[in-house]
Amino acid sequence: MTFLETITSPADLKALSDAECQVLTKEIRDTLITTVAGTGGHLGPNLGVVELTTAIHRVFDSPCDTILFDVGHQSYVHKLLTGRYAQFDTLRQRDGLSGYPSRAESEHDIIENSHASAALSWGDGIAKAHQLKGESERSVVVVIGDGALTGGMAWEALNNIAADSSQPPRRLIIVVNDNGRSYAPTVGGFAAHLDSLRASSNYEKLLSWGRDRLQQSGPPGRAAYTAMHGMKKGLKDMVAAPATGMFDELGIKYLGPVDGHDLESMEKALTRAKNFDQGPIIVHAITQKGRGYAPAIEDEADQFHAVGVIDPLTGAAQPSTGTSWTSVFGSEIVEIARTRTDLVAITAAMLMPVGLEKFAAEFPERVFDVGIAEQHAVASAAGLSYGGLHPVVCLYATFLNRAFDQLLMDVALHRQGVTFVLDRAGVTGPDGASHHGIWDMAMLQIVPGLQLAAPRDATRLAEEFREAVEVSDAPTVVRFSRGTVGTEIAALRRTADGVDVLAETPASLPADVLIVSVGALADRALAVSEALRAQGIGTTVVDPRWVLPVPESVLDMGKEHALVAVIEDGVKIGGIGSQIRQDLRDDDSRTGVLELGVPDEFLPHGTRDEILEYAGLAVPDMVDKILRILPADIVDRVERTSTRTG
Repeated sequence: MTFLETITSPADLKALSDAECQVLTKEIRDTLITTVAGTGGHLGPNLGVVELTTAIHRVFDSPCDTILFDVGHQSYVHKLLTGRYAQFDTLRQRDGLSGYPSRAESEHDIIENSHASAALSWGDGIAKAHQLKGESERSVVVVIGDGALTGGMAWEALNNIAADSSQPPRRLIIVVNDNGRSYAPTVGGFAAHLDSLRASSNYEKLLSWGRDRLQQSGPPGRAAYTAMHGMKKGLKDMVAAPATGMFDELGIKYLGPVDGHDLESMEKALTRAKNFDQGPIIVHAITQKGRGYAPAIEDEADQFHAVGVIDPLTGAAQPSTGTSWTSVFGSEIVEIARTRTDLVAITAAMLMPVGLEKFAAEFPERVFDVGIAEQHAVASAAGLSYGGLHPVVCLYATFLNRAFDQLLMDVALHRQGVTFVLDRAGVTGPDGASHHGIWDMAMLQIVPGLQLAAPRDATRLAEEFREAVEVSDAPTVVRFSRGTVGTEIAALRRTADGVDVLAETPASLPADVLIVSVGALADRALAVSEALRAQGIGTTVVDPRWVLPVPESVLDMGKEHALVAVIEDGVKIGGIGSQIRQDLRDDDSRTGVLELGVPDEFLPHGTRDEILEYAGLAVPDMVDKILRILPADIVDRVERTSTRTG
């Protein structure tokens, strides 16, 4: 039995010797690599926090001491050390372990939200609660990456944490996991400040000395590692004197930098922080993303931040079976930018995931990575638009939630021409509740003047994106799904206002059901249509292309049918179906509307198909719902026809 198999709770760690802990950290890395290679997930970030997380659980007493992970994608090691080793091979699978902390899994998990920069605010609030309840011995530990500290919310929290003068001081320990990266290298002034702290301390000098000793001691190995970390007393405890940087100026005690992969040094620093009784304290830990796995270290782009299924030995990904939505967009924006010199792109620490690497390579001066700062990205885009450029703000759909006020008040109110490209819109799959991009259409339909497109295939994505960037006096949005683009679906005809008719009601059948397909669900809409026709129900299928505002031709066709069924992978409360229902009602139409969308709940994790089925968007389920809501006269006609033919 391995040491890892014996860990049922963090308390078991305290019984291990230092040597046994070194073996344990090796077992953890091996488990991370073999498991994530089979399930996909956030490999690089977790390889980088093995010793850091182990040290935290050795020094503090979870759950009495509260441990919070900002973003949470680096919590796999935490899961392994809190008794979930036996279930770890179910990571990110339907009904298995979440890829983020989950309260349903463990009392040691607190923040399930995978949106960055919020944990310091949580920590501030929990520490205040402990104090007000007289629980002065309970510590709150917040692990936050340097990338997340580019978010404005983190600095709002730091401002309040630094201003706290309560007595006795609250026990709040902030562990800055500094690997110089979010997805890609961390950008901005704060990253430069951390660089200066590293350079100005004894840390660099000691590491330089250690590297020299390593070279003198022969081939790298355990003996050389021990020589580097044990032959000079100062190198074993890499907690430097307090820095004279912004943290001191804020009034927050600072310890570091500390080698985040030296378990002994990390434990010493954390113990000092735990015993510090004069207010909040920052422990600055230097780590390496992808630590211990050569393919991740060699990947300079994102160091295996998030991977699909890979070969655990080589890190090679499974061959792609198709073209991704992201790559289609990435190629199209470059083509447009070659003739539109006013086109610029903005992203929030996700240049590669949203497909901007080609754009950045060809037009480096026209792309702005603002860090994890969506609010700034959108307000800055308004300024870029006012200055005569056309900004394209590229985000995951779920992260637009963070910048709604700026979209509404800075872009829409001022009628600025800004295009928003929302990747991973709708049901995304294995990353779970807070990564599903299901709120954007309901949220955006209340923005005056906004126009939103939902392409069904690659051709329409390119077409609708080109149309979007032609709009200069209002916000435009193009949303598309996660994963591979499906088969091209040609239209039978296009209406004067740009609606594609994908299937017409046969002349032999009455116009019973108008099926409105939103985005990448067009193939399912056509399958529903075929199933209904097989039962004698006349159907028409349309793709509005631009779903907001609802095109007039969709409403006109809706009035000609007995029922409108709207298929969308956004929340149905306030979604496109809801808007069509309202528009028809305002036009005195009595046509019924059935919203076939996502239920108003936080969806679980699993594959995209599994979650669509869970949400009731499998073809048989949608057919059944339509049959149950059809007007009585249509049901009677179908039953009479069935009896005669039977």
